[in-house]
Amino acid sequence: MSDLSRRHFLGSTTAISAAWLAASQEPSAAAGATLQGEPPFVPRIAAINSVYRLRSHAYHIVGRFIHGYTRDGFHHQPVGKIVRMFNHQTPRDDLGKETCERHGIELCRSAAEALGGDRGLDVDAVLLIIEHGDYPLNERGQILYPRFELFEEITAAFRKSGRSVPVFCDKHLSYDFEKAARMIAASRELQFPMMAGSSLPVTWRMPELEFPRETPLREAVVTFGYDRSTAEVYLFHALEVLQCMVERRRGGETGVRAVRCLQGPAVWKALDDGAISRELVQTALDRAPGSNVGPMRENVKNPLAILLDYADGTRGAVLNLIEQTSDFAFAAHVEGQPRPLSTCFILPPPPGARFFNPLCWHIEQFFRTRAPTYPVERTWLTSTVLDLALRSLEQQAPRTDAALQIRYQPPATGGFFRGPYVDLA
Repeated sequence: MSDLSRRHFLGSTTAISAAWLAASQEPSAAAGATLQGEPPFVPRIAAINSVYRLRSHAYHIVGRFIHGYTRDGFHHQPVGKIVRMFNHQTPRDDLGKETCERHGIELCRSAAEALGGDRGLDVDAVLLIIEHGDYPLNERGQILYPRFELFEEITAAFRKSGRSVPVFCDKHLSYDFEKAARMIAASRELQFPMMAGSSLPVTWRMPELEFPRETPLREAVVTFGYDRSTAEVYLFHALEVLQCMVERRRGGETGVRAVRCLQGPAVWKALDDGAISRELVQTALDRAPGSNVGPMRENVKNPLAILLDYADGTRGAVLNLIEQTSDFAFAAHVEGQPRPLSTCFILPPPPGARFFNPLCWHIEQFFRTRAPTYPVERTWLTSTVLDLALRSLEQQAPRTDAALQIRYQPPATGGFFRGPYVDLA
């Protein structure tokens, strides 16, 4: 660990109570990571991708199942074999054909064929990785990824075969909250386990802050700063950071009452009026190694924020502050704590993008045990919040909807990777 990282870590942990620090010392993987004594089982996996090219999500996730990756300073080879692949698009820089030929993977012409086709369902798990590729945008700037449509092809194969297998859906379920709800309904109807989401909830944190379940959280914020033409791409990550922390509050997750999205001067007004805690925003920025010098209002030309009013009265917000920060940082007010608690979610940079390591570890445990290491309802809620927030921005008004009333309990442990991430980069 670098001197800078060590000073950050040692200085920050003093603000955490002894009980919470003890809670954060749990094993680095979620429940189900230790599988000693079980009969050997090597899942046969079908990968359904939007595109397979250098640095795409499919390249990073499928590639780790093929080549393995570093964990705790040593090579880890996942127990699971990619047997078939279907790529929805094949651009000029496509690597799918070459990768399949080199590693004995069957390259298929459809999602159904990748699951077995006329031979029937003969795989043990499905990776649905619909991120990157050339897809249109709608009027709200959402990328019209065909996650739902390809998911329907998967469930059609399940129905035809009369059985089903675990499905992992990379990132959010769908850009459309109604389609996301239909995906959850299908998994419940056909009784197959699902997991979804990105690396953010399980990547390294500095410091290694994890709230015990039933923590009396009152308010939380996430700050980040990414300059992309499609705001939803990184807003989803910020909402995941927020949700994986606030779901551990007293009573668990009881849903969201209302959501609104603000842009430009309206964000500064929300800070001035107290709708967003200025103290929490500054605490999160102070935690982020990439925070800029100078006043936030001078550096940030077009801020964007999503505000969440949870059903139990808890408040949450995520703020895209381009040019003020480049890190995903979290801060929260907790009853009984004199100062806010904060942490930064660490994303080792490309080309390695080692934040995919913990995500692939969790996918592997899920496929081996058929037991999700964290609830798919988290991703369902963040998918719904994101879509309704962007509709709120379009309509310039808060959004309420029964679809936001998603309830679930958090996992016993968040399962994020721990240790000196700098030494692993």
